[in-house]
Amino acid sequence: VQLVESGGGSVQAGGSLKLSCAASGYTYCMGWFRQAPGKEREGVAAINRGGIRTYYADSVKGRFTVSHDAYTNTIYLEMSGLKPEDTAMYYCAARRWIDCSAALTPRDFGYWGQGTQVTVS
Repeated sequence: VQLVESGGGSVQAGGSLKLSCAASGYTYCMGWFRQAPGKEREGVAAINRGGIRTYYADSVKGRFTVSHDAYTNTIYLEMSGLKPEDTAMYYCAARRWIDCSAALTPRDFGYWGQGTQVTVS
């Protein structure tokens, strides 16, 4: 499975951005993670195939929305109300046979994208 991310960039606080991640091959759960300098990678959101279940970190609930396009096997992360503390490298991740869970644990995902930078000032 290969994951190709797009989107990201710089935005002022309160602004919006949309990230995309296209997956080649079968995936069952896909998610977004982020890592700020000097911090551990943390889960942001996850969605299972078909978008039946979604999970969010408490820090982004109500501001971020994850969605899945089953036809292209692409997930999106729509981010609004961005805050400076959202600044990080954002990574797309996937796993093939196990459903998503609220745990959003990075080590549970075997496939990763290259990352895209989000900077909020």
